[in-house]
Amino acid sequence: MNRNPIIPFVLIMVFGVMAMFFLSFKGLGDMDELAAEREGHGEETEEVAANPEDIYKQSCIGCHGDAYQGGVGPALTGVGDKLSTEQIADILVNGVGSMPPGLVPADKATEMAEWLAEIK
Repeated sequence: MNRNPIIPFVLIMVFGVMAMFFLSFKGLGDMDELAAEREGHGEETEEVAANPEDIYKQSCIGCHGDAYQGGVGPALTGVGDKLSTEQIADILVNGVGSMPPGLVPADKATEMAEWLAEIK
């Protein structure tokens, strides 16, 4: 029995062409949705944490640790004894050393600084 060696290649070609048509029609169906996303691109809203502890968990815990013990960044326990609330707020907004600026929104910086000053 001799099998035709071309049959597997023809089957692969047919499936490939069918997949190409399917994906093309799928893309045409999604075209309006993608265009709407592009037009609304400037209206992206990012959920901002409501309280200082949520901000800490979202932005700070990676460097300062889960128990404020420090790691890449310095320990935050007793920071209120070393710095004033205004100095802490300035660091939160503008950054210092290897800490990048803008991790805490400026309108939440004072509230966050007061919370950090209370950590013992």
